[in-house]
Amino acid sequence: MNYWLMKSEPGTYSWDDLVRDKRTFWDGVRNYQARNNMKDMKVGDLALYYHSVNEKCALGIAKIVREFYPDSTVDDERWIMVDIEPVERFKKPVTLAEIKADERLSQMVLVNNSRLSVQPVKKEEFDIIVGMGNR
Repeated sequence: MNYWLMKSEPGTYSWDDLVRDKRTFWDGVRNYQARNNMKDMKVGDLALYYHSVNEKCALGIAKIVREFYPDSTVDDERWIMVDIEPVERFKKPVTLAEIKADERLSQMVLVNNSRLSVQPVKKEEFDIIVGMGNR
Protein backbone atom coordinates (compact mmCIF):
# COMPACT_ATOMS: atom_id res chain seq x y z
CA MET A 1 0.00 0.00 0.00
CA ASN A 2 1.13 3.52 -0.78
CA TYR A 3 0.29 6.75 1.02
CA TRP A 4 -0.36 10.17 -0.44
CA LEU A 5 -1.34 13.72 0.34
CA MET A 6 -3.94 15.36 -1.91
CA LYS A 7 -4.53 19.10 -1.74
CA SER A 8 -7.74 20.90 -2.51
CA GLU A 9 -8.76 24.49 -2.04
CA PRO A 10 -11.64 24.35 0.44
CA GLY A 11 -13.67 26.80 -1.66
CA THR A 12 -13.31 24.53 -4.68
CA TYR A 13 -13.89 21.08 -3.17
CA SER A 14 -13.72 20.66 0.60
CA TRP A 15 -13.53 17.65 2.88
CA ASP A 16 -17.21 18.25 3.71
CA ASP A 17 -18.02 18.08 -0.02
CA LEU A 18 -16.28 14.71 -0.23
CA VAL A 19 -18.17 13.40 2.79
CA ARG A 20 -21.46 14.65 1.33
CA ASP A 21 -20.77 13.11 -2.09
CA LYS A 22 -19.34 9.85 -0.65
CA ARG A 23 -17.14 9.51 -3.75
CA THR A 24 -15.61 11.85 -6.30
CA PHE A 25 -13.14 12.05 -9.14
CA TRP A 26 -9.92 13.98 -8.55
CA ASP A 27 -9.43 16.11 -11.65
CA GLY A 28 -7.78 19.33 -12.70
CA VAL A 29 -4.18 18.31 -11.98
CA ARG A 30 -1.96 20.13 -14.47
CA ASN A 31 1.46 19.45 -13.00
CA TYR A 32 3.47 16.57 -14.46
CA GLN A 33 4.96 15.50 -11.13
CA ALA A 34 1.53 15.45 -9.46
CA ARG A 35 0.10 13.61 -12.47
CA ASN A 36 2.83 11.00 -12.30
CA ASN A 37 2.07 10.51 -8.61
CA MET A 38 -1.57 9.90 -9.52
CA LYS A 39 -0.47 7.32 -12.10
CA ASP A 40 1.27 5.44 -9.26
CA MET A 41 -1.89 5.31 -7.12
CA LYS A 42 -3.50 1.91 -6.63
CA VAL A 43 -6.98 0.98 -5.42
CA GLY A 44 -6.81 0.81 -1.63
CA ASP A 45 -4.02 3.37 -1.22
CA LEU A 46 -4.74 6.00 1.43
CA ALA A 47 -4.36 9.76 1.16
CA LEU A 48 -4.31 12.62 3.61
CA TYR A 49 -6.97 15.11 2.50
CA TYR A 50 -5.41 18.56 2.82
CA HIS A 51 -7.02 21.98 2.53
CA SER A 52 -4.61 24.42 0.90
CA VAL A 53 -4.60 28.21 0.53
CA ASN A 54 -5.63 29.90 3.79
CA GLU A 55 -6.48 26.83 5.92
CA LYS A 56 -3.32 24.76 5.31
CA CYS A 57 -4.29 21.64 7.23
CA ALA A 58 -4.95 17.93 6.89
CA LEU A 59 -8.55 17.08 7.77
CA GLY A 60 -8.88 13.36 7.22
CA ILE A 61 -8.14 10.24 5.22
CA ALA A 62 -9.42 9.37 1.76
CA LYS A 63 -9.05 6.08 -0.11
CA ILE A 64 -8.22 5.57 -3.78
CA VAL A 65 -11.13 3.59 -5.24
CA ARG A 66 -10.37 3.84 -8.98
CA GLU A 67 -6.97 4.03 -10.60
CA PHE A 68 -6.09 6.68 -13.18
CA TYR A 69 -8.16 7.26 -16.29
CA PRO A 70 -8.45 10.20 -18.75
CA ASP A 71 -9.47 13.53 -17.23
CA SER A 72 -12.89 14.15 -18.80
CA THR A 73 -12.77 17.86 -17.95
CA VAL A 74 -10.16 18.58 -20.64
CA ASP A 75 -9.57 17.42 -24.21
CA ASP A 76 -5.92 16.50 -23.65
CA GLU A 77 -4.77 12.91 -23.21
CA ARG A 78 -1.83 13.94 -21.00
CA TRP A 79 -4.08 14.59 -18.00
CA ILE A 80 -5.73 12.00 -15.81
CA MET A 81 -7.90 11.63 -12.74
CA VAL A 82 -8.53 9.06 -10.00
CA ASP A 83 -11.58 8.39 -7.82
CA ILE A 84 -11.52 8.72 -4.03
CA GLU A 85 -13.85 8.13 -1.09
CA PRO A 86 -13.69 9.49 2.47
CA VAL A 87 -12.49 7.08 5.15
CA GLU A 88 -12.14 9.06 8.35
CA ARG A 89 -12.30 12.66 9.55
CA PHE A 90 -9.68 13.65 12.09
CA LYS A 91 -10.85 14.74 15.52
CA LYS A 92 -8.90 17.93 14.91
CA PRO A 93 -7.24 19.35 11.79
CA VAL A 94 -3.47 19.00 11.62
CA THR A 95 -2.03 22.34 10.54
CA LEU A 96 0.99 22.91 8.34
CA ALA A 97 2.59 24.74 11.28
CA GLU A 98 2.19 21.62 13.45
CA ILE A 99 3.63 19.43 10.72
CA LYS A 100 6.63 21.73 10.26
CA ALA A 101 7.19 21.87 14.03
CA ASP A 102 7.51 18.08 14.31
CA GLU A 103 11.12 17.09 13.60
CA ARG A 104 10.00 13.58 12.59
CA LEU A 105 8.30 15.18 9.57
CA SER A 106 11.19 17.41 8.48
CA GLN A 107 11.84 15.35 5.32
CA MET A 108 8.19 15.22 4.28
CA VAL A 109 7.47 16.44 0.74
CA LEU A 110 4.86 18.84 2.13
CA VAL A 111 7.53 20.55 4.23
CA ASN A 112 10.03 20.78 1.38
CA ASN A 113 7.78 21.27 -1.66
CA SER A 114 4.54 22.68 -0.32
CA ARG A 115 3.18 23.65 -3.75
CA LEU A 116 2.87 20.10 -5.13
CA SER A 117 -0.85 19.21 -5.14
CA VAL A 118 -0.50 15.40 -5.11
CA GLN A 119 2.49 14.02 -3.29
CA PRO A 120 3.79 10.79 -1.80
CA VAL A 121 3.86 10.34 1.96
CA LYS A 122 5.95 7.75 3.80
CA LYS A 123 3.97 5.35 5.98
CA GLU A 124 5.73 6.67 9.09
CA GLU A 125 4.78 10.26 8.17
CA PHE A 126 1.21 9.20 7.44
CA ASP A 127 0.92 7.44 10.81
CA ILE A 128 2.34 10.45 12.68
CA ILE A 129 -0.15 12.85 11.07
CA VAL A 130 -3.08 10.49 11.68
CA GLY A 131 -2.00 10.28 15.31
CA MET A 132 -1.80 14.07 15.55
CA GLY A 133 -5.28 14.40 14.06
CA ASN A 134 -6.87 11.84 16.37
CA ARG A 135 -5.31 12.76 19.70
